[in-house]
Amino acid sequence: MNAKQKYEVLKKYILNLETLVIAFSGGVDSTFLLKTAHNLLGKKVIAVTAKSCSFPRRELNEAIAFCKKEGITHIIFNSEELDIEGFSHNPTNRCYLCKKGLFSKIWNIAKEKRINSVAEASNIDDNNDYRPGFIAISELNVKSPLRYANLTKDEIRLLSKKLELSTWDKQSFACLSSRFPYGEEITHKALSMVDKAEQALFDMGLKQVRVRHHGNLARIETDGNGIKILMNNREEVYKKLKDLGYVYISVDLLGYRTGSMNETLDI
Repeated sequence: MNAKQKYEVLKKYILNLETLVIAFSGGVDSTFLLKTAHNLLGKKVIAVTAKSCSFPRRELNEAIAFCKKEGITHIIFNSEELDIEGFSHNPTNRCYLCKKGLFSKIWNIAKEKRINSVAEASNIDDNNDYRPGFIAISELNVKSPLRYANLTKDEIRLLSKKLELSTWDKQSFACLSSRFPYGEEITHKALSMVDKAEQALFDMGLKQVRVRHHGNLARIETDGNGIKILMNNREEVYKKLKDLGYVYISVDLLGYRTGSMNETLDI
């Protein structure tokens, strides 16, 4: 099926749900899913966003602005991952622990609002990576409409552009906890370092970037254009990240890729 046909499958699936709470991050996928659902179900759709130290303020502000612009009911609640037992130790099932806690809270909101279904916005490409959070999603009966319709990231961007969504070419984003090697402790201070480092690089003109946190070393993943910017501004980049607490700053020659921290896993 092509993107247009998959979109029809998605719309039919959403209409059958009748009422829906969507976990909304303001990213490419969740914005597309929320816009589509709101077009179909109107006030029967609620967006829910979790506020935590692993979710940058800029992303929260963009999520708030979108819902306000579209007239979508938006609930923001606190969901601090570091309060989850075992999460800060960064085990290989960290994502499972997070999703289990997060969607349990979202289900409570859905039940309070008398809404039948909860959905998240992973796409079919996410099946190619190590995603222990999918186990929690399945256990809690959370819907994955984009995966159901077999929509890829590229197709979602294409359809988002047709819907005139500004997020169609937005950089991909994952929670800041994904910047840490498994087994390395995740702390408020370290999350803040990563957040500020990535923001500094965005401000310099980099579009797609990850700052992987390896103790006192920052490993920057970006695209080809981003590498050129880094090379042309080496001293400034070094100073900005050193001021944040990093001693060593490196650039990953392979560049940006999702799930690079999973490359060490024997799966």
